[in-house]
Amino acid sequence: MDQLDEVLTCRLDLGRKVVEPCSIVIFGASGDLTSRKLIPALYHLFIEKRLPSPFRIIGFARREKSNESWREELKAALQQFSRSKKVDEAAWSEFAANLSYCQGDLTDPAAYARLTSLLEGFNEPQLRRNLLFYLSISPSQFAQVAEQLHGAKLMTRHQTPGAWQRLVVEKPFGHDLASAQALNAELTRFAQERQIYRIDHYLGKETVQNILMFRFSNSIFEQLWNRQSVDHVQITVSEKLGVGARAGYYEEAGALRDMLQNHLLQVLALVAMEPPVSLEAESVRDEKVKLLNAVRRMQPTQVSSHVVRGQYTAGSIAGQPCPAYRQEPKVNPSSNTETFVAMRLLIDNWRWAGVPFYLRTGKYLPLSASEVRVQFRPTPNVLFAAQCGPKLDANAITLRLQPNEGITLRFNGKIPGNSIQIRPVRMHFSYDAEFGAYTPEAYERLLLEAIGGDATLFIRRDEVEAAWGIVDPIAASWAETPLTPQEFYPAGTWGPERAAELLTREGRAWRDPQPQS
Repeated sequence: MDQLDEVLTCRLDLGRKVVEPCSIVIFGASGDLTSRKLIPALYHLFIEKRLPSPFRIIGFARREKSNESWREELKAALQQFSRSKKVDEAAWSEFAANLSYCQGDLTDPAAYARLTSLLEGFNEPQLRRNLLFYLSISPSQFAQVAEQLHGAKLMTRHQTPGAWQRLVVEKPFGHDLASAQALNAELTRFAQERQIYRIDHYLGKETVQNILMFRFSNSIFEQLWNRQSVDHVQITVSEKLGVGARAGYYEEAGALRDMLQNHLLQVLALVAMEPPVSLEAESVRDEKVKLLNAVRRMQPTQVSSHVVRGQYTAGSIAGQPCPAYRQEPKVNPSSNTETFVAMRLLIDNWRWAGVPFYLRTGKYLPLSASEVRVQFRPTPNVLFAAQCGPKLDANAITLRLQPNEGITLRFNGKIPGNSIQIRPVRMHFSYDAEFGAYTPEAYERLLLEAIGGDATLFIRRDEVEAAWGIVDPIAASWAETPLTPQEFYPAGTWGPERAAELLTREGRAWRDPQPQS
């Protein structure tokens, strides 16, 4: 890197608020998320000296355990799930000294009294006053825990100077608009909206965060980001795996609620939103809500022509057999739950009027990948386009979110030689090549932001309700409607054939993610 590049590197986090000493209470401490994601994330923040000093982590769960047994369980899990793989014994010992376990039922006031006693035993006043409650539990229990915390005076709506309490809740946040509104109403009885951090781990991914930087720090691309230049946009989140051990949950949620309502609509909002007036959390979230509110709502009668659902049947991926969804454990043998969704959306604002956005996600697709492809308008039908016709490919920018994270600009170039031939070539930026392979886990970033009180990467009340407003008519139209033979797809393919028709009837085609981007 030359001297000019060094000078032009811009730090945006120098004025960031210093994280304050606090206690982190994890409800559902014996669950999978705690051992696989939360504790490894907190451990890595600790060894990188990003956690405040001092800090405490308290696990709250029903199973009876001692501090020592819980620490041993977490250490064993860390050795399996740590991104650095090898666990430093000295660092772990120092980290584990800050871990405590509180046994109790989520509905038992006596358990919250024990939690209060444990917190009051900490010598540092900020460890008793600054409290982050992470609800790694069933969404049906969110309101119960908030009420119990409020009753124990651990969570108050009226903050006192020099103290804070925050509530982090996992998805799914409701199963439709009405339930999301009811849950929001319940939680805001006991905490103010600014104290509630609705987490979507997708927003913690480095490349998802980079969408805003790519758009708003590069004038050449922002000039093209509108209906005058863009023909259409494709957002694909494909998964190579089936439902596996999540079949019980998946039967209730399906791909529409599990992936599209949150992950894909969040990516859509970042890709299509207007420039915020500042980088403050509320300014960014304001623009995301405006974008989601501008998405044209479908009437139930319009769903069949704009949305395709699918369910995988038996097939194979990379030579490995895959069972049909209806053959998975805990799945109803006649289940109509969708494992694939593809949809065409329109955004009714000045920037995107008339530009279709195609979203798709599914299980047991050929590979796991997340990417956004911005397909530009074809060149006018003169010069090269007049002679080449459909063989002259339109330009495109692809934002590869995972894996092989990077950005690709696709344009046409002459093939060297005496003949005159044109074909697409690409200009590719790779995160690995430019910055090295390391990127932090999403939960590391999100936990750090929650501790610091920065809500930019978390979902606001009106945002989650706007997203449900988009998918509710779709879910309603599918209710009690059995799948047709055309809606099934073999595992290892890119979904039912009807998904291709969403684009082919308008002269377009899906651009499938490639193994190497």
